[in-house]
Amino acid sequence: MSAKKANLSGELKKYFGFSTFKGQQEEIINNLLNGKDIFVLMPTGGGKSLCYQLPALISEGTAIVVSPLIALMKNQVDAVNGLSSETGIAHVLNSSLNKTQTKQVFDDIKSGKTKLLYVAPESLIKEDYLEFLKDVKISFFAIDEAHCISEWGHDFRPEYRNLKQIIDKIADVPVIALTATATPKVQDDIQKTLGMSNALVFKESFNRANLFYEVTPKVNIDKEIVKFINKNKGKSGIIYCLSRRKVEEFAQLLQVNGINALPYHAGLDQKVRVANQDKFLMEEADIIVATIAFGMGIDKPDVRFVIHYDFPKSLESYYQETGRAGRDGGEGYCLAFYDPKDIEKLEKFLAQKPVSEREIGLQLLNEVVGYAETSMSRRQYILYYFGEIFDPVNGEGAKMCDNAANPPKLKDASEDLKKALELINETKEKFKSKDLISVIVGKENSVTKSYKMEQSSFFGFGKSEKDNYWKTILRQATVQNFLQKDIETYGVLKISPKGHQVLDNTYKESFLIAEDREFDLSQTKAESDQVQQQSSGGLDQNLFALLKELRKKVAKKHGIPPYTVFMDPSLEDMTVQYPITVEEIAKVYGVGEGKSKKYGKEFADFIAKYVEDNNIERTQDMVLKNVANKSSHKVFIIQSTDKKIDLEDIARAKNLSMNDLLKEMERIVYQGTKLNIDYYIEENFDEDIVDEFMEFMTESESDSMKVLLDEFGDELSDEEVRMLRIKFISDVAN
Repeated sequence: MSAKKANLSGELKKYFGFSTFKGQQEEIINNLLNGKDIFVLMPTGGGKSLCYQLPALISEGTAIVVSPLIALMKNQVDAVNGLSSETGIAHVLNSSLNKTQTKQVFDDIKSGKTKLLYVAPESLIKEDYLEFLKDVKISFFAIDEAHCISEWGHDFRPEYRNLKQIIDKIADVPVIALTATATPKVQDDIQKTLGMSNALVFKESFNRANLFYEVTPKVNIDKEIVKFINKNKGKSGIIYCLSRRKVEEFAQLLQVNGINALPYHAGLDQKVRVANQDKFLMEEADIIVATIAFGMGIDKPDVRFVIHYDFPKSLESYYQETGRAGRDGGEGYCLAFYDPKDIEKLEKFLAQKPVSEREIGLQLLNEVVGYAETSMSRRQYILYYFGEIFDPVNGEGAKMCDNAANPPKLKDASEDLKKALELINETKEKFKSKDLISVIVGKENSVTKSYKMEQSSFFGFGKSEKDNYWKTILRQATVQNFLQKDIETYGVLKISPKGHQVLDNTYKESFLIAEDREFDLSQTKAESDQVQQQSSGGLDQNLFALLKELRKKVAKKHGIPPYTVFMDPSLEDMTVQYPITVEEIAKVYGVGEGKSKKYGKEFADFIAKYVEDNNIERTQDMVLKNVANKSSHKVFIIQSTDKKIDLEDIARAKNLSMNDLLKEMERIVYQGTKLNIDYYIEENFDEDIVDEFMEFMTESESDSMKVLLDEFGDELSDEEVRMLRIKFISDVAN
């Protein structure tokens, strides 16, 4: 494969507007351009698509991208075509095209215009497509969502199994396989099936440090979700349900409660389904309620929360689905509601499947239950599942889960670990977790009988503890690397070198476990405020909101999703730099020449007028401003309250606590400046208590907090008293 000799960083800036590559992207692209087969394991939001989009754009010929969903292809084609002022750089070839459209695709490929051709595996086997593709210059094949190849993968697609034979028929070119979720078992399966055993493997960390994970009992779930959404008004979110019926019902319930939500599942009419997805992408709907049919590869970077109404069937599905939150690096909250009865229902469904499928399904479900019920770091649990070690104390994002934010008490279980390891050693490392537990608690099953374990001294040694306790021991021993799961005979536990140290008495540290919670589903959920809300300092929030509106209009005019015009981080950068020419727009983070030429003028003109209207001093050298110090908050607070912006949002915009914001506001009003917060008071306070407070202040000789709390402390919090005092000083004294 020949590629333009080019500086990759320069090409990256030209097409995508980024100055530097993320992680291993540059190395991946260089190796692909040099004709090597590549296997990429990279989490959602890590920049997988750029690994094949950029080399395709700068290579001779057309790259064929095999992708499982029409919606995903359309999404990516829109994004790639948005990078260039020419049309036809990327095309889809699938059953949705008519004859004229197919001819246009073929013509663009023949003329050398098309650099990326997105196809479904089913389309590739069509004889006329095959014959056509044999005669054109192919640069390489990219297999996206490669986990679909493996029956151990959560989205197994049988037609993916034949890709190797099809590729060989078309061209002898390099192959790059990419996935965001692959356990060691799935990775092994993909490589074998694609004949890529010698491929270079690039594995990025699966840690999404900006995501906060919470699992909560499924109590008053409808009410809890409505409350959660109302607390996060205006933010994009996805709610996953397992059944189509539940999707329809719950979307309706949200609509009745004044929430802008739409349903999405495979049973909907295709036009409705596509329209609903587009409305979500175009920000005409805040919430999508969906089955897993929605979202594979949906490239919306500003989804702020993902809620699981029902727990998914595998941890891979869970990781993939939660991975749709916070892809721009901003806030991402992953909330799952758990009820053991839901798992029992899934186990019943599995009982109707063939034996091999049932075995796989049960193994995957066991991992899900382990995750839901564990009291250890959820991040550590997920990352271990994908073959990655994570430090639950100092690792990036270590505090970003409910268990880490509210740590459970630890117990020394060193003796029980040793006993379990002795049993595994005694049974020559042939048992899976569930069979080991049967021996430990003294329950007979077909495996224990065939090995005559009832006669062993180990049988029933741990029956004084519940099954769940021993599950915790084995699970945490695996995560802490005393045990390893065998890839070939999935689920069989083997003793690691660290585990052998325990057996030899050479391992001197304690084995501490957090006892798994028994899920008491009678309790109500205590609201978690542990999520570390991320917000940017020094941004012009007002301009940011206006630019989002402008982006929506521009997107509507072009018939594309808003984020394909400019991403949120690009808009944020504009609010710091205030670019007023197309050339300056091109220097904004994540823009580049193509996009600035295509969409930049409207934004530059809009910002120029805004700068003029608001007497803003621009930093002409386009250097990022530092977060303003506290003394400069005065103007921002006055302007924001004039615009009736919520006090919490004002605090967040300047990275202030509510306490610090109130101090600033007190300083402003006590210095004699008016500050109108009536809009906030009317929204959040009872009218009678406000009148009573104002009357008391008029007659009181002191405005000290002690005096005010003595009088109103039973009815109002400290913060509320301070807010009313600010209103009084502003109204009466200024």
